[in-house]
Amino acid sequence: MQTKPEASVMGACRRGVRLLLRNWLLALAWCWSAVAPPAAAQVAVLTVHDAIGPASADYIVRGLERAQQMGTPLVVIELDTPGGLDTSMRQIIRAILASPVPVATYVSPAGSRAASAGTYILYASHIAAMAPATTLGAATPVAIGLPGVPPAPKTAPEQAPGASAPSQAASAPAEKPPALPGGAMTAKQVNDAAAFIRGLADQRGRNAVWAERAVREAVSLTAAEALRENVIDVVASDITNLLVQIDGRTVRMASGELRLQTRDLATQAHPPDWRHRLLGAIANPSFALVLLMIGIYGLMFEFSSPGFGVPGTVGAICLLLAMFALQLLPVNYAALALILLGFALLAAELLTPAFGVLGVGGIVAFMAGGLLLFDRDVPGLGVPLPLIFGISITAAAGVLLGGSMALRARRAPVVSGAEQMIGARGEVLQVKDGQAWAQIHGERWQVRAEAPLQPGQRVRVVGMTDLALQVQIENDTRSHDKPT
Repeated sequence: MQTKPEASVMGACRRGVRLLLRNWLLALAWCWSAVAPPAAAQVAVLTVHDAIGPASADYIVRGLERAQQMGTPLVVIELDTPGGLDTSMRQIIRAILASPVPVATYVSPAGSRAASAGTYILYASHIAAMAPATTLGAATPVAIGLPGVPPAPKTAPEQAPGASAPSQAASAPAEKPPALPGGAMTAKQVNDAAAFIRGLADQRGRNAVWAERAVREAVSLTAAEALRENVIDVVASDITNLLVQIDGRTVRMASGELRLQTRDLATQAHPPDWRHRLLGAIANPSFALVLLMIGIYGLMFEFSSPGFGVPGTVGAICLLLAMFALQLLPVNYAALALILLGFALLAAELLTPAFGVLGVGGIVAFMAGGLLLFDRDVPGLGVPLPLIFGISITAAAGVLLGGSMALRARRAPVVSGAEQMIGARGEVLQVKDGQAWAQIHGERWQVRAEAPLQPGQRVRVVGMTDLALQVQIENDTRSHDKPT
């Protein structure tokens, strides 16, 4: 049996051993972290397979910022887009030009395209690459609410821009095109877009002559033609092949020239998170129009039948989301006013007997506003005609259904209230102390008549005063109707 001093000594020894073991493990971990090789750098892959809009612009800008923080050696933007908004495109291009991390835009997979805004992004990137069977071009700007700019007529036979040296093609001034139809505003937009893409071509040493033709004449190229015309740098079958081909290339960054070392680098995909997917769904013109419709209908139903709560809550949420989407998108405010007028006329049709005039006017106003709300020439921003017609037909069906129900209710006989009692028949039950009581519609009522009433008489209601019924004896009525 151990004494108390011996037990305390043994406990101190155990604590000393545990402390020594812990310190030894911590030292071993520190040494391992000091000598362990750093994690292999990975290429960040961003994917944009939709129209260029606020959601895709925010996604790319945040992706480039994250790549800078993580020290990523290269960012690859896998692109497939029909075009999009000029403001979102310029936001992406500003982020690419200012990025300390090199950016390679890769049009992929096969069958994809980098049309309109995608062409500008491709020209702005440090590396421009395409997969086989892909296209780019058709970069003519289209103004919201205005028709597309028709291509300028050709004044000279076409000459392949790639026939001369790349430096000559990039620096040779383009022939002055003829005046563009469509007014001074259209000419300003096209000239500004042409100068913008020429500046990007000069920055990256690419074909500026063809770039201007893509803006003024809306021409397009396949991947092989773009490589031959010095529009892109690489045609690659996949991202791995792209990294092998661009290894050792020198790109011009804002801080100076940088030599790429991309061979055998691993890739890490960074798909859009739930926030960007939600923003992309809300900023879709078709979805924004549906949200607007649900919001207005919900508020109309809540105001017509207050107290339920659910339609008003859902309608208010959808209406706020629709307003958020519309402030992100370039809308025609006259068209938006037509849509709101159409809903107001439909609501007025349900509340006033206008015999369909207000309903037809509301449907016409809604269809006109839906057609003009977003320009269908802008890629990815047009509202499909079937959706507009479907919403209009649904609204018309709602007006017809509500009108028919109101008409049937108007023609239906009254089943309650004072009006329902007029003409009702009953039988006198009791006469006592000058008050007569009769049974009418299975209820006991106090009745009054000009002639004295007797129990068992049949009476008919001719009026109502407070809670007493004015009746007429049916026997007297029939006797008076008999010929004398």
